Amino acid sequence: MELTQLHRALEAILFASGERIELKRLSEVLEADAKEVEAACLELADDYAFQRRGMRILKLDSGFQMVSSGEMADYVTKALETRKPPKLSASQLEALTIIAYYQPATKAMVEQIRGVDSSYSVAALMNKKLIEEAGRLNVPGRPIQYKTTPDFLRTFGLSSLEELPPIEKVSFGEPLDDAQLEIQPVQEGS
Repeated sequence: MELTQLHRALEAILFASGERIELKRLSEVLEADAKEVEAACLELADDYAFQRRGMRILKLDSGFQMVSSGEMADYVTKALETRKPPKLSASQLEALTIIAYYQPATKAMVEQIRGVDSSYSVAALMNKKLIEEAGRLNVPGRPIQYKTTPDFLRTFGLSSLEELPPIEKVSFGEPLDDAQLEIQPVQEGS
């Protein structure tokens, strides 16, 4: 398939889908090499950005999606009379951060790091489609594991989880050393 035809086909598919389409699927449908399809998508994305078009093509993990330009958000919102999505509360943002960095993560892990019950926050993040179930942990009780979704990447303007800023992670299950186990006597009069 010639490049112009490939670009036209990609535009049509990405526009019509309204959601992310895996590169593998695009390659199969267009009967073209995955590297060729990816290069064409990236070239289209660059063209749209350079021309400051009303639409953009984003690479999200191993797929692509056509979205409206952030610069046009006010116009799109007014035209479609949509409400802005509710903002994340501090507890939801904390839970989402933990899941994003430790995924797949269980609710118990989120609660262990936060130090408080996180049932509401995890349920709210599921309802907002920022996290999803990622299977069950193979331990007694088989707790649900959670991971972030493509909506998470899109919401935070990331193309992959590797773009998250580095953090110092909390270690789990490491034994305490003697200094941590020592009981400090309380001094009278303090």
